[in-house]
Order: sequence, then structure tokens, then C-alpha cells
Amino acid sequence: MLATIETEHLMQGDSVNLSPDYVARMYLMEQVKQRLLTRSGRTASANNGATITTRGMAGMLIDLIQTYGIHRFDAYHKRNGAGYDVIERKLSQAVLSTQTSDLTTKINRIEALLDDEIGAIPQQVFLYRATYTPQEFARSVCKDNEYLALTSFTHHPFGTYFPLEVPDNYFHNTFLNVPIDTLMHRIEQSVRSGHPVCWEGDTSEDGFSFSEGVAKLENDNEKPTQAQRQKAFETYRTTDDHCMEIVGIAHDKAGNKYFCCKNSWGKNNRFGGFMYLSYNYVRLKTIAAYVVRT
Repeated sequence: MLATIETEHLMQGDSVNLSPDYVARMYLMEQVKQRLLTRSGRTASANNGATITTRGMAGMLIDLIQTYGIHRFDAYHKRNGAGYDVIERKLSQAVLSTQTSDLTTKINRIEALLDDEIGAIPQQVFLYRATYTPQEFARSVCKDNEYLALTSFTHHPFGTYFPLEVPDNYFHNTFLNVPIDTLMHRIEQSVRSGHPVCWEGDTSEDGFSFSEGVAKLENDNEKPTQAQRQKAFETYRTTDDHCMEIVGIAHDKAGNKYFCCKNSWGKNNRFGGFMYLSYNYVRLKTIAAYVVRT
């Protein structure tokens, strides 16, 4: 979602490079405080022995930066990359091992651990000879209600908002439920109007190949129906795996339409890290899409 916000600013002639480490830290600390106060998290989950995680949905990032603000990437990032699997396990263990301390002592110990793992947080944001708090800076890069979260499933009425029932929706964010034709139109309309779209969906299909830079369905010439989408979701064949940023539209030699996506898995594929998702892949495998309100 940060990449989508950054690209939206580029399209407006602005340039921002935001800190994912800052948002991740705020999210981790929110979970830590909740578990300390509720005395939960005593049993390790299947998440590599950790009960605290960086997993979530794209809309949760907006909630986090509206609450805690945001920093520039240059001001707050781990140069060699933060090992979040290790950090998650350390935090989960720290929550268990500090049960007899008072809350302030527990929090201070865990903040010190994160300072060691990621780095100390700057108190202010400095940009273009101006000084901001993280919250002030966040309001300048992502306004309230700037993005609309869309989904398309039939177990809730169309035209209503509902909290999407996927494991990573920890904040119980709500999504506007629309028919799949409407969702596809909004995605394409946004991209053709010069706005990026944050796409969240299934990347576990055999036809999704990062090395080839292409995602297609087995029967990619057949247009998926609303009923097929619903069945795939209810039978767990469509799962909430990954987010990418849709930045363009392309066609192959046969005239088939693809959405061009920026991915976060590095540049080691035939398109320098970009992915091309077929129109029908997006139609069937989208969990949610986040578009700029116009």
C-alpha cells in the first residue's frame, strides 16, 4: 500500500519515499501492548513459533499511519533489511518473559529491543527545510478517506460494507461490496485515469510465475463468473496471499489484456520485477482492491 501512495504522489508531480520499517514497528508494538494488557499470546501459533506478526491487509497500513504517522524512508530504515521473522519470535518470547513486570517496564524493554533490531525512531520528520511530526507528515501524504476499499463476494449484499472474512484482516476493516463487473471497471478506470491501484489477492495458483513475470488461469480464455469467484473463495482456492500495485495495462500479441503490477520480490525476473496479471486472473483471484476516490 505504501508503494501505491508513493506512486499516486508521483502522478501528481510530487515525490515521497516512505518507511515500511516505521509502519511495521508501530504494528508490532500495537500487538505487543494488546497482548500484555489482555494477558494473551501465551501459546505460540503456527507463524514460526510467533504470536506477533507483520501479516495484515493493505487497508490496515492506512489505519496505522493515520494513528502513528509516517517517516521518510531515508530517515528510518534498516540498511541491510530487518529480519522480521526473527523479530516476531523475539517479541513473542519477550511478551511471555515480562509477565511479572509493570507495563511501563515491559514496554521500555521491548522498545529497546526494537531499537537494536531496526533502529531508534527519529522524533520529527525533516523535509524541504520544514519540520513535521510523523502525524502531520502522514496527513500530507494520505488524506482521510482518500482510498476506497472494494471487494466482490455474494455472501453479503452488493452496495454494503462488510468486514472481509480473511485471516489477515486483524483490524476488521470493512470493504464496499460490488459486482465483479463493477470492480473490474473501477480498477481499469483508475489505471487509465493515471491512478495506481493496490491489488490484494491470490498468488498461489500454478499459473502465477514470478520468474516468468506472468499470472494466468489454466483456462484463461474463459471469463470467470461471479459464482465461480464465490465458490473459489468459499472452498479456499482463492486466498489472501499478497499485495501488488497495479500501474498499467498491456496486451499480448493475441490482444489479451493484462494488468502490469509492481511487485516487492526483487527484480530477478524477465520484466525486472514487474508482473503481468491476465484480466481473467484478476477477475477470479482478487480479494480486494484499493482505489483513489474520485
